[in-house]
Parts: sequence; C-alpha cells; structure tokens
Amino acid sequence: MYWANKINLFFRSALFSFLMLISTIIYSFICLAAFPFPFRYRYKLITAYTSTMLWLLKVLCHIDYKIEGLNNIPKHRNGIVLSKHQSTWETFFLQGLFHQAAIILKRELLWVPFFGWGLAIIDPIAIDRSNTSNAMSQIITKGRKCLEAGRWILVFPEGTRIPPGKIGTYRMGGARLATTTGYPVIPVAHNAGYFWPKRSFIKKPGTIRVVIGPLIETKDRLAEDVLAEAKEWIENTMQRLRPKD
Repeated sequence: MYWANKINLFFRSALFSFLMLISTIIYSFICLAAFPFPFRYRYKLITAYTSTMLWLLKVLCHIDYKIEGLNNIPKHRNGIVLSKHQSTWETFFLQGLFHQAAIILKRELLWVPFFGWGLAIIDPIAIDRSNTSNAMSQIITKGRKCLEAGRWILVFPEGTRIPPGKIGTYRMGGARLATTTGYPVIPVAHNAGYFWPKRSFIKKPGTIRVVIGPLIETKDRLAEDVLAEAKEWIENTMQRLRPKD
C-alpha cells in the first residue's frame, strides 16, 4: 500500500507538470498575440491561466485551499500586499484574489522563454536587483502609477521562496512604497510550501490555508515600523498554519 500510494502520487504530479508545461507554452503564444489589446483583457487572460492551474491541482493532485480573512480586503481601496513566499502556488492564487495585481519581481524573470512572456503582458514592476538604489526608485515610480490606476501591488518581501519553518530576510521595498505613497498594507500568510515545496516535483495532497491579515495604515509612519508590524503578523500566523501530522 505504501509504494502504491507513492507511485500514485508520482503519476499525479507528473501529469500535472506535463499539462502545466503544455499549457504554459500554448498560453505564451496567445500572450504574444494579446499584447496590442487593452490591459484589462490581457490580465483576464492570465487569470484564466492561473485559475486553470489551480483547478488542475485540485483535480489531479488533490490540493485544495481555504481562505480566512477575506473581509479584510477593502472593497473601495487598494494597496500593497506583503505575502509569505514558500511555493509557486501563491503566485498563481494571489493574481486572481487582488484586482489587477502588479508583482514586484526581478527583471531576469521576463527573459525566461514562454513563462516570461506571460509575465510581461500583465505589466509587472520588474527591477534590477544588482542596482539597489535604482531598484527602489523603480519600485516607487512605477508602483505609484499602478496604485493610482487602482491596481494592487503584490510583494514577496523575503525575495525568494523560503522552506516551511524558516524565515527569510524581509526587504524594505514594499513597505517603503507604502509609506511613500500613503497606501495601506495587507499582510498574507499561507502554508502552500508544505504541499508544493520549492524545487519539488511531488505535489502533496491536502488543503492549503491562506489567511488575509488586517489592514495596516501607513500614512506618517516609518517604513521600518510598517515592515516590522507586517512581519510580526505573518510569522505569528505561520505558527498556527503548520499542518498536523
């Protein structure tokens, strides 16, 4: 029975990976053709893709999700999302949860064949991390334009996927954008890394728990204080999101 379950898990993960690869290649060419269209249509195209991937995960790998704190997302305001980063899963999920989210990411991701083309059509905030001062200027300048256009900004302050149980270095970019523009911050915690771990082929069945935190106002506050408050909430929440054995 043990090996039968292992083999079943392997084949389900393999099928998902194959379908995701094929879908990504097909979608990438559709994305190239969609560049002349208005932004709202291009964004819907990508959220259709991410929704499909979440559906495939549920059907093939038996990975579902549960959300807490949806009432913390304001209906008539936008702002900056500071999210825990453990998996590829949240990059799919959060795109559909927050209105036309602009992701802050490293510029090199746009050069990745197929995958990068999809990122490019949703107009992310792509920065050059080798130039710290210029990167912050890019975040502030383009981030302000996105916020004024009604878009949310999606930030993974740890910068890279961190294994469950670990804490990465929280970077200032998202918090500094928030305090400079006066827009609020929403922290997000989740435990997707237990089910779709970093660099892991195997997808483990279960229910991912996502918690949307309370709004953090940023007007007349220091970026360091805002980041510290968001980090404290995220990491405290992570403690209760550990799956039970």
